[in-house]
Amino acid sequence: MDKPIHVFSEIGKLKTVLLKRPGQEVENLTPDIMDRLLFDDIPYLPIAQEEHDYFAKTLQDEGVETLYLEKLAAEAIDAGNVKEQFLNKMLDESHIASSAVRDGLHEFLLSMETQEMVDKIMAGVRTKDISVRSNSLYDLSSDDDYPFYMDPMPNLYFTRDPSASMGNGMTVNMMTFEARRRESMFTEYILKHHPRFANKGVEVWLDRENPDHIEGGDELILSDKVVAVGISQRTSAKAIEKLARNLFAKHAGFEKVLAIKIPNNRAMMHLDTVFTMVDHDKFTIHPAIQSKEGKMDVFTIEQAGDDIKIAHSDDLQASLKAALGLDDLVLIPTGNGDAIVAPREQWNDGSNTLAIAPGVVVTYNRNYVSNELLRSYGIKVLEINSSELSRGRGGPRCMSQPLVREDLK
Repeated sequence: MDKPIHVFSEIGKLKTVLLKRPGQEVENLTPDIMDRLLFDDIPYLPIAQEEHDYFAKTLQDEGVETLYLEKLAAEAIDAGNVKEQFLNKMLDESHIASSAVRDGLHEFLLSMETQEMVDKIMAGVRTKDISVRSNSLYDLSSDDDYPFYMDPMPNLYFTRDPSASMGNGMTVNMMTFEARRRESMFTEYILKHHPRFANKGVEVWLDRENPDHIEGGDELILSDKVVAVGISQRTSAKAIEKLARNLFAKHAGFEKVLAIKIPNNRAMMHLDTVFTMVDHDKFTIHPAIQSKEGKMDVFTIEQAGDDIKIAHSDDLQASLKAALGLDDLVLIPTGNGDAIVAPREQWNDGSNTLAIAPGVVVTYNRNYVSNELLRSYGIKVLEINSSELSRGRGGPRCMSQPLVREDLK
């Protein structure tokens, strides 16, 4: 198992994970811009950092190697000698309307050391950071009081979404909302240029030029043969079909892709906000993703010669048992299914568990009903503080991108 990416399950012992420590990008949120940047509230950065450091230490204490996105990105840019190329692409995707502003940003950012440049791009560049020299009427007459020339990327601490480890490869994702689109560029450059990953046989199952949106929170590796992907607010059915075709064509080892349709809303933005795997035969589930009769749409995609075949079911439990070869399995309801507790704890990521070994999960401490219920099913629960991290609407699974897991026995 010497591949830099090796993930064939949701629950195999976690060996290496990619994190992003919350930084200045979080403090650059304001009430006026947080909606466009996909936040409902503004975390208090010092406490968010303390909570994130404790999350990282919890993983490290369990033997997990923790890598940081911001560091890998700078190392990759230097290793590939692609600093200006990266910057130009980032400026292109930041949609700078004024050529004078773009020139000013280029000069300002290129003058920095690479790590400082990466940190600044992530944090956002304010209008007061550079002085723009222009003879353009557009620039001279502009009275736009928007405070940024380049928007901050406060969602970066949710490393799960811009990419997804799958087998010995990754999807490098075209994200749904403009506020997050640039995030996957960091992964793109890390895979291409960082000595840990470049030329090491890492397959890219979907790249970020793919026009159909997909996000890692919807991508679950249920076994070495089965992938589940949510049809959701953030992931399209077209992207899932394309992913399935690519996995089959490139002989990735996966034989089935389950496309699981969930409600299209912010509270349930990704499959992993309502459904996660915690043991060989145990899953968390938010009851609201099913109808009153317990039904929901599940599409099983398999290879059929040079094409695919798709089978529809309205029974998630039956679909999972068939795909995973299980005689029985347990769906553990968030908040014990209570009409008040379940939506409250789901809003605070009660379903968003990170399995670090079979039957061992990391969760937010605030979801105490869900946590005790997991324990009653024999799951070992490692709780982390969550008063500020949870304001971003993502939990431990959202904040982590597994790069290496041990294979299940």
